[in-house]
Amino acid sequence: MTVRAQFNQWVASGSPWVWFTAGAVSLSLVMVFGMIGLIAGNGLGHFWPARVAVIELDTAPATRLLGEIVDHESVAAARVKDSGAKVPEGATVVQRLLIKRGNRDFDEQDFVWINAPSIKHLDYPADVVAIERREWGNLYGRIRGINESGQAVSLDELPGRLQRALALREEMDRLEQHDIGEVNFLIERLRLREKIARKTGADKAPSQDFAAERAALQARYQTLADKLHALNEAIARDTLNFETITGQQRSIPMGKVMRVYAPNSLSVTEQVAHYLRKLREFITDQPREANTEGGVFPAIFGTVLLVLIMSIFVTPLGVIAAVYLREYARPGPVTSAIRIAVNNLAGVPSVVYGVFGFGFFVYLVGGSIDQMFFSDALPSPTFGTPGLLWSALTLTLLTVPVVIVATEEGLTRIPRAIREGSLALGATKAETLWRTVLPMATPAMMTGLILAVARAAGEVAPLMMVGVVKLAPALPLDGNFPYLHLDRKFMHLGFHIYDVGFQSPNVEAARPLVYSTALLLVFIIMSLNLAAIRLRNRLREKYNAAE
Repeated sequence: MTVRAQFNQWVASGSPWVWFTAGAVSLSLVMVFGMIGLIAGNGLGHFWPARVAVIELDTAPATRLLGEIVDHESVAAARVKDSGAKVPEGATVVQRLLIKRGNRDFDEQDFVWINAPSIKHLDYPADVVAIERREWGNLYGRIRGINESGQAVSLDELPGRLQRALALREEMDRLEQHDIGEVNFLIERLRLREKIARKTGADKAPSQDFAAERAALQARYQTLADKLHALNEAIARDTLNFETITGQQRSIPMGKVMRVYAPNSLSVTEQVAHYLRKLREFITDQPREANTEGGVFPAIFGTVLLVLIMSIFVTPLGVIAAVYLREYARPGPVTSAIRIAVNNLAGVPSVVYGVFGFGFFVYLVGGSIDQMFFSDALPSPTFGTPGLLWSALTLTLLTVPVVIVATEEGLTRIPRAIREGSLALGATKAETLWRTVLPMATPAMMTGLILAVARAAGEVAPLMMVGVVKLAPALPLDGNFPYLHLDRKFMHLGFHIYDVGFQSPNVEAARPLVYSTALLLVFIIMSLNLAAIRLRNRLREKYNAAE
């Protein structure tokens, strides 16, 4: 047999296509895991405590810098010469370093590039400290003392006094976000109740009940405000005396300090503990500094809640539409047109859904709801403004074609004999559908839901028009009736990535958080999908065993 004949036989056997498919799948897996590895490497490394270097530059006059070396790159020597910097003789490429100096409120630039040939001396002194603040970023320098009400105290008391300040700050946050927020919510509800009573004529004379309730709420508010004022005075007692590398002396209120540590003298155990604390804070804390610092818990909460509410809407809507098309609709031009429309809707750009949701749900439906049920709150809109409910409904329209197609395919795969057997035993068509067909099609429904969740969780463009915001003052779920506030705006991890990556005033500081948040979003989507896949597999095993 000739070589050509052997080759033709090998092609006819289908082996090349098997190897081609295996290679394509392997390449896809390599690309996926490579992307996740790239995101994880750039994001998770941000929380490790970096060493702080003292850098002396060979300039006139001599310049000293203090900060973290966060990046490096190679640039052409000619480019460096054009800037007037020193370049070694004969060099064609020059290394330069990106230094995070911190001290944002002292210096003009938080990050600076320096050329490696300009470095005269570089050292990592053990007494340098990093101070993480609630605002204005990190401070790098040396601690020169602690004052209590203007009187100097021992530096050995720093851990205890910092812990006291953190406990006071936590109590203040709880008062502001929960207790005072609850009182303000009740006062607003009381105002609306009184307005409704006067409008309906149910309260023609001044109501003593309303006045007494208002007085009680105002007294409660004043008590909380006095407590908050006392906590403010208590937390302002201690200050930290700080010196920068240039010799500037500053006094920092202890209440604005979150953490003080010496990065150059941490042991491996202390570094790991610091890393785990920072990682926990990233997941559980509120964002700070225009979302470039702090945590992303509100965005995590909003993303998961949005997907859950969307799933509640999209599943029954998609299943009902698929059941009608497969079980009840007669073949014809109308049914064919509906199927073509469903398939076309799956390819419509997501921003178009956002425009539709804004015009239809927010203005038309929400405005009508306000006129009928919340007219007493006008002109302040309740549902006639972007919010969680309209975002969920917009994503429902975006993903319902996927659920319809997957469910209809699942219904098609169920043998006709099962339907006929159920009807032969005396069951009606509705009973056959409800008790036999739909349970067997549940795995296909879950497949559609998995695909819907995977698409909806990462969408950003439509949400920017119908509810997502840069920073939400309160979560959509709290302890105030009705507990789940569908009219509130919310934060979303996808929009958080866009905002931090493209709208941040400090790009270099925001870059690691973009990777970290992206990794977190991928993890959440994978977790939701794996949970749905596990449920689908259980249902598939259940009904396969029943057969």
